[in-house]
Amino acid sequence: MLQKLFFLLFVKSFMAIFIGLRVYGKHNLPKTHPFIIVANHSSHLDTLSLLNIFPLKDLHRIQPVAAADYFNRNRFISFLTHKLFNILTIPRSGINKENNPVKLMKNALEEGKSLIIYPEGTRSLTGEIGRFRPGIAHLIKEIPGIKVVPVFLANMGRSLPKGEYLPIPFFCEIVIGEPLSLQGDKAAITQALENAVKELKHNYEKYYFQD
Repeated sequence: MLQKLFFLLFVKSFMAIFIGLRVYGKHNLPKTHPFIIVANHSSHLDTLSLLNIFPLKDLHRIQPVAAADYFNRNRFISFLTHKLFNILTIPRSGINKENNPVKLMKNALEEGKSLIIYPEGTRSLTGEIGRFRPGIAHLIKEIPGIKVVPVFLANMGRSLPKGEYLPIPFFCEIVIGEPLSLQGDKAAITQALENAVKELKHNYEKYYFQD
């Protein structure tokens, strides 16, 4: 309930008025859960923007994935992380059988949750898409047939760059690609996902940006 109120009273208006968020390809989102969204990452606005595209009634079924050491670093941040954004926090160190990141994400998918994952592992400082890390491929191999939706997020890092806390008005856009069903080895899956997001970026810069 708290998350729904937060998005209804604040996020929806902020996204529409402050950054003029536009979404292309929303019809490509699967109609049923679970699925995985894979996106580039340049700003804390990324997660807000992606959650914003879902109906309020579905928010509890969407879990962005983020680093536990960052988002659980104090009680206030942890409260925001879990109560308002429903983030699935995963460890980057001290990993064992019980808190293995792939296991935690697999469990969430098996519970019917859809995940938002940023395979670069960190926010870009330049807006360029970095190399995707192979963890996403490990997860996909664990859930055969899971649909993976590539997404390109445009201009989020210009509105709220890494290291800043107050966004500036800037038109931001989301380009959603067609769902992928991926097979092959982990290196091939990782590269296919990276290529898919980069292709969306290329098409956005070639076509959408001219509007």
